[in-house]
Amino acid sequence: MSREMLTVDGLQYSNWSREIFEQMREGGLDAVHATLVYHETTRETLSRLGEWNRRFEAHADLIMPVRGPGDIARAQASGRIGVFLGAQNCSPIEDDIDMVEVMRDLGLLIMQLTYNNQSLLACGCYEAEDSGITRFGRQVIREMNRVGMVIDMSHSAERSTLEAIELSSRPVIISHANPESFHSAKRNKSDRVLRAIAECDGLLGFSAYPFHLRNGPDCTLAEYCEMIARTADLMGVEHLGIGTDLCQNQPTSVLDWMRNGRWSKDMDYGEGSAANAGWPRPLAWLRDSRDFPNLIQGLRDVGMNEDEVAGIMGRNWVALLERAATPQGIAKVA
Repeated sequence: MSREMLTVDGLQYSNWSREIFEQMREGGLDAVHATLVYHETTRETLSRLGEWNRRFEAHADLIMPVRGPGDIARAQASGRIGVFLGAQNCSPIEDDIDMVEVMRDLGLLIMQLTYNNQSLLACGCYEAEDSGITRFGRQVIREMNRVGMVIDMSHSAERSTLEAIELSSRPVIISHANPESFHSAKRNKSDRVLRAIAECDGLLGFSAYPFHLRNGPDCTLAEYCEMIARTADLMGVEHLGIGTDLCQNQPTSVLDWMRNGRWSKDMDYGEGSAANAGWPRPLAWLRDSRDFPNLIQGLRDVGMNEDEVAGIMGRNWVALLERAATPQGIAKVA
């Protein structure tokens, strides 16, 4: 694959190993947004950061940390994969607004305000009533804007998402979801939300998780890329990226942790069901990161030109991080 194509995956949560990092390099990935935590507390989040520090040390020839947008170009130039970290919930800050800046300083570039449920900040997409952004949430949005932590509304409900966009002075993203018009799922987003994301100069990362796709695991590459092309007409191609939601080699216990955390005594099946409780069957054209060239060719096959393909495959993600992940007026301890 030509090194002119900068490739970024806007969301993965794999069972990280040298084998997976080698697959990323083989598939031409230059950077990945890796989920750091789901429901972990501040202390547990620090341990997850420590685990990543060990990975960066052990696999320094393959991966490097991304603390700012410029690090992605440095990773590409060095032949390594840049890893930028994100939280799929606001649990890392608990009820302490000071933790926003602390976590950003430690390398947390992205944070979702909710994960399916009501949080201290906003409402998740699985709640019956969407209460919108909370008083604490308004403060946190302002602080995330200041320190350069990107606001991600992938698992949030509609009112909360629209209010976050209105309140934020910087672009808001949906790192991994699809248009509701393509497939009706609680996690997918209405045209109203997608237009608002575009209007705030944000970004939508298209999910390849089968529960987010028409025909599930049988969704074809052509259908997926046609969905992207149609969304470009709605949002503008510059606001589109990829966020596969690949969860390679993860045991079912990890899926249960995502869905249930510590909050539920009853089994919550999330986007699955009692009859379909495990990981969905993988897509034939995206089994792992080695299949990323399929996405590039698929976008070409639906009529995207080379600049559009390059934007969707990675350059739009870098531009978004430049707009939203650069700190403004950070105070430092002497």
